[in-house]
Amino acid sequence: MIRFQRLSLAFIALSTLLLAACSTPGTRVVLLPQADGRPSAVVVTTRNGEQTLNKPFQRATALAGGTGKPVVDQADPAKVRADNQTLFDLAPPPAQSFTVFFDAGGVTLTADSQKTMRDAVAAAMARNGGDIVITGHTDTVGSAAQNDELSRRRAQQVRQMFVDQRLFPAIRIEAVGRGERELAVRTPDETNEPRNRRVVVEVR
Repeated sequence: MIRFQRLSLAFIALSTLLLAACSTPGTRVVLLPQADGRPSAVVVTTRNGEQTLNKPFQRATALAGGTGKPVVDQADPAKVRADNQTLFDLAPPPAQSFTVFFDAGGVTLTADSQKTMRDAVAAAMARNGGDIVITGHTDTVGSAAQNDELSRRRAQQVRQMFVDQRLFPAIRIEAVGRGERELAVRTPDETNEPRNRRVVVEVR
């Protein structure tokens, strides 16, 4: 058995090919680069060992049945694309991210963020079957518990804006709050920082 373990979000092309050195079918795994350039990795495991792919277009080849340790080499990007054009054509478009900001202490969007929300809705409408992930954040004014709740409320407020469009199944819209854990701008405690009072909308 061959097991694939993703270490981070990556688009991995899997294709069953004939190994050049023998007549036994095998499996090849090619790690493709992330659209945004972020690093990614995958572990390919067989009964006799494992190999980690952590560079774009690294390739692991394993014999059928998982015998032997996977052999790693570097694939030619142009050949990978040429040999797997159908897979590339089926790949979803890159995720789009939108950030909206809030007035202090509440769930009211700033005036400029109203337009950003319209752009986010338009982007979501342009995708068939996509998901929307909404993450709320706060500045450092108030307690951690208060900010956890406030960030959740902000995320839910934005989620409701999508639901109200009646175009997106609610089950495809996830909303979470991160409080003051992931500040866009590092500040001391009890600092009123507008850039931290935000919700990030990822359309994917």
